[in-house]
Amino acid sequence: MVTPIAEGTVGWPAEFARRYVEAGYWAGHPLGEVLTAAADRAPDAVALVDADVRITYRELLARADAAASRLAERGIAAGDRIVVQLPNGWPFVVLALACLRAGVVPVMALPGHRRTELTHLVAQAEAVAIAVPDVLRDFDHQELAAELVAGSPHLRHVLVDGRPVPGNVDLARLCAPGADPDADRARWDAAAPAPGDVAVFLLSGGTTGLPKLIARTHDDYAYNARASAELCGFGADTVYLVSLPAGHNFPLACPGILGALGAGGRVVVLGSPEPRRAFAAIEAEGVTHTAVVPAVAGRWLEHAAEHGRPGESLRLLQVGGARLADELAARVRPVLGTQLQQVFGMAEGLLNYTRPDDPDEVVCTTQGRPLSPADEVRLVDELDRDVPDGEPGSLLTRGPYTPRGYYRAPEQNARAFTADGWYRSGDICRRTPEGNLVVEGRDKDMINRGGEKISAEEVENLVYGLPAVSQVAAVAMPDAVLGERVCVYVVPRPGATVTLDEVRAWMGAAGVAAFKLPERLELVDRLTVTSVGKIDKKALRADVAERVRVEGEP
Repeated sequence: MVTPIAEGTVGWPAEFARRYVEAGYWAGHPLGEVLTAAADRAPDAVALVDADVRITYRELLARADAAASRLAERGIAAGDRIVVQLPNGWPFVVLALACLRAGVVPVMALPGHRRTELTHLVAQAEAVAIAVPDVLRDFDHQELAAELVAGSPHLRHVLVDGRPVPGNVDLARLCAPGADPDADRARWDAAAPAPGDVAVFLLSGGTTGLPKLIARTHDDYAYNARASAELCGFGADTVYLVSLPAGHNFPLACPGILGALGAGGRVVVLGSPEPRRAFAAIEAEGVTHTAVVPAVAGRWLEHAAEHGRPGESLRLLQVGGARLADELAARVRPVLGTQLQQVFGMAEGLLNYTRPDDPDEVVCTTQGRPLSPADEVRLVDELDRDVPDGEPGSLLTRGPYTPRGYYRAPEQNARAFTADGWYRSGDICRRTPEGNLVVEGRDKDMINRGGEKISAEEVENLVYGLPAVSQVAAVAMPDAVLGERVCVYVVPRPGATVTLDEVRAWMGAAGVAAFKLPERLELVDRLTVTSVGKIDKKALRADVAERVRVEGEP
């Protein structure tokens, strides 16, 4: 039997919950009302575009409600969990909205996840269903899904975007409009989940092993999307391009898909942020807002410098997921012809934005300030003492959309949250006198590859499985395109040899996402250690940075 979600979540203290309700941050509405309210206001407006597919708000609601009913017919009920591992496309949006309407909880996996990550997510969430593409980038997701079903006591249904094998469910058919949209709507209006229920599971960056589940409620996530949309100026004339993986918090609700739909705007989904395709979509659809990570921003700048701007319609380019270099930030407006907005946030809650009317100096050199007046932010030293403005410190936060703990993770919660509810983000920041944050780095052992967070510990645990490896340390190495890539330092066993290809093949066979595979190997006789005998990751990071610098010199 699937464990009720409530048994694994950590709620806000009653005093704080009451405060957030009284202040209007928590509006007491299920997230599905993002869609129903917009459909009531403008049913014939185009809500969703996917290549040649154009779906109005009336049809989007009909599809979501019909999909919710068909899930129910298969025994998938409120509180059940579905791992959603879909590429960007209209089925992702319809299925996510169907889950929100029915109280089924999507677990937002990524298309790049493989056996290791998905086995963990299915087990941790006790998922009863998984939604996958049939084949994506030559990988057979249905074959892996069958393995997951065979190994799980709970997983029963495989929903397939594409051509399902016998026994699996055709997602396009599941998401087709029903015969009686009014009846479907009445059913799900009457069965709407409570605002305090979990709406969606997001994934942590995973600094210590596999991703943790972040339980976002209807109340807190609706506020997350609504307040972000207001700050970013979203309205009925907004055309929002989704080219980052839609299961990420950034393109999903910052303001993202949910913010755009809540404002009555149009969502355009694209499978890749590749500049040529993205610029063509911006031009064709009159895109006004979009979000990218720094590595993509760099590619867009290079493409625009050679081939011209993406069109006059683009008003706001959000860049987040990792710190954007000041030099690149300064080029966005003159090269792309649009306003830059830096976004520094986390799936665990806190969002910081530069404002559209901020001066260029703030926009180009800081990562913004908190979204909500109720966001509490502290920067502290190693003894949790507050540091003065201008001094770097570890970021602690709590607020109306920052949960108080991970799902079913008491040990991690003891490390990541203080006794009085402050979340330790692991970011080192300093605060300007105006209240903006500047991200200086991380105090946790994590590698940020183009916005994808990779646990050094997870990489090390896998590499240690190679018989020829005596010791291993995974660290970030600087990269001009992605910000960071994975480098592993290895001490081989006596008489043994290790190659990068062997390491990558070993990890690939273990079924991990390709973005986690090391891209550099340094063979050493011993690993540098600190005075207390711990591997000195700081020294290793400095060593590989110097190696990269020297190799880059003419």
